[in-house]
Amino acid sequence: MRFVTVEKQPLRPGVLMPARDLAVAWGLIVVIAALAWVITLGQARDMGIEPGTMGMALPLFLLLWLAMMAAMMLPSVAPVAVTWARGIARQSSGMTRAVRTTEFLGGYLLAWTAFGLLAYGGLALTGGLVDRDPQAGKWIGAAAFALAGLYQLGPLKYVCLRHCRSPMTQLMRYAAVRPPVRDLRVGLHHGGYCVGCCWALMVVLAPLGVMNVAAMAAIAVMISLEKLWRRGPLMARVTGVAFLVLAVLAPFQDWLLPGLTPSGMTTM
Repeated sequence: MRFVTVEKQPLRPGVLMPARDLAVAWGLIVVIAALAWVITLGQARDMGIEPGTMGMALPLFLLLWLAMMAAMMLPSVAPVAVTWARGIARQSSGMTRAVRTTEFLGGYLLAWTAFGLLAYGGLALTGGLVDRDPQAGKWIGAAAFALAGLYQLGPLKYVCLRHCRSPMTQLMRYAAVRPPVRDLRVGLHHGGYCVGCCWALMVVLAPLGVMNVAAMAAIAVMISLEKLWRRGPLMARVTGVAFLVLAVLAPFQDWLLPGLTPSGMTTM
C-alpha cells in the first residue's frame, strides 16, 4: 500500500471568514447601533416631543433620521449583513472587504434615507394642519394608526416580511450581480424590502412623536421580533389589530397623540 503525501496549500486570504472576523463584523454592527442610539437619545432629550418637523431643516432631519434608522433597524438586519459579509470575505480581503461591506450597509441605509424624504414631507404637512387646527390631530392620529394597522394585515407586508425573514434565496441571486457598486445595489435592494416591511411601523411615530424614545424602542423590538422570532408573522398580525384598536380610541384619548399635540396644550 502506498501512501500519498498531500502538501497542504496555504489558505488564501478571504476564502473563509475566520471566527475572529465574524465576531468583528457582529461587533461593528452592535457598536454602530449603540452609537446611533446615543445620538438619538441626546437629540430627543434636547428637542422633546412636538408636532411636525420640530423646526428642523431637511438636511438636519435626514441626518437625525439616518441615526434613528441605524439605531432601530441594524439589530434586526445584522444576520443578513453578516451573511453577506461572509460572502464578501470569500472573495476579497483587507481594505477591499471593508469597502464592500460599507457599501452594503450604505445601500441599506440609503433606502431608509429615501423614505426619510417622504417622512419629512408628511410631518411638515401634519404639523401645519395641527398648527391651524389643533383638533385635526385627533383625526390625523386615527388615520395614521388605521393605515398602519391595515398595512400590517395586508398581503404586501408579508411579501416583504418573508424576504426579510428568509433572505438567503435573494442573497444567492445577488451573487450573480456584477460590479460596479454591486454591494451598494444589493444593500439598496434589501433595504427596499425592509422599507416595504416596516414603513407602516414608522408611520405611527407621527401620532406618538418622532422623538418619543419609548415609542422608538418599542417599535425596534417589534421589528426585531417580526424578523427574527419564529412567530414573527403572527406578531405582525397582532400588532396590526392593536393599531386598529388605537385608531378607534385616538379621537377620544389625547394621551395617545403626544406627537400631534401642540406644546402648551393640556392632554386628558
